[in-house]
Amino acid sequence: MKVRCLQTQGQGFFEEVAYEVPPCGQDQIRVKNIMTGVCRSDIDMMQGNFGPLPLEMQGHEGLGQVIEVGEEITHVAIGDFVATRGEPAYADFYNVRKNEFVQVPEAHPRYIIEPVACAINLVQHDFEKIKNIARYGDVLIIGSGFLSWVAYNYLSLFAKDENIDVLGTNNQDIWGSKLLSKTEKSYDMVMDISGKYSLGIDIDLNNSATIIDAVGKSVSHDEAQKQLWKSCTTIRPSPRNLNFHQCMKDAIWMIEHKHIDVDKFWTRAYNRNTEWQQAFADGADRPNGYSRGYIKWH
Repeated sequence: MKVRCLQTQGQGFFEEVAYEVPPCGQDQIRVKNIMTGVCRSDIDMMQGNFGPLPLEMQGHEGLGQVIEVGEEITHVAIGDFVATRGEPAYADFYNVRKNEFVQVPEAHPRYIIEPVACAINLVQHDFEKIKNIARYGDVLIIGSGFLSWVAYNYLSLFAKDENIDVLGTNNQDIWGSKLLSKTEKSYDMVMDISGKYSLGIDIDLNNSATIIDAVGKSVSHDEAQKQLWKSCTTIRPSPRNLNFHQCMKDAIWMIEHKHIDVDKFWTRAYNRNTEWQQAFADGADRPNGYSRGYIKWH
């Protein structure tokens, strides 16, 4: 089955190519694409900052409708809506393995679950340890965008609000007085979602502090020595870990129980046939008022 798919090879743009959808496996479903979020990592790949990934791995913030169900899949049926982490979610149709999707109630951008699950995954990666730090220690989140907002709200479910600080400059209207421009405390956990910590921001760490590196960048030699001297632990969570499926379920639970309001972050829908180039251009340029965009197939 040959379909259209959007692909980048890192030349600064995406292009439309043909993609051969493999037969639907026994442990897979086939999805008709409805919406796909434009992830920051897609833009980084387009700009040559990493990758490029193979065509069959491009686009991962999917939301679609089930059109075929493998024999081993028993919890969804044809016609159900699903949020996916499977790829390529930039294709008209694609297959998803059983632990890479969750059923959702409707085809609404709030149920583009993958980016919400990514933020939860930063905490769930070592859940008991991080939960205890957040409850009894001081936590710093570096970055004030979408992932930071979700991570903050998830941590707040089992931590006191005054134990969590946020360092950043964006989305002041959402954060209000919670947003800091500098810090004066020592922290038991630093969650770097912006990559600024690796660029040399001086943060005071307590002994045995935990550092959650969401962007996978190396720190300076001096910072590495400081972390070693204070016996710090660095965690680099990946959406490929086995717990990510649970993070997707937790994301739905948070949305449906109104622990987070993600609607405000999805700032624009782009028509798949006429505006898909603009979706990637805006993702790269981030015009005023832009937070997250998604491409709408149907």
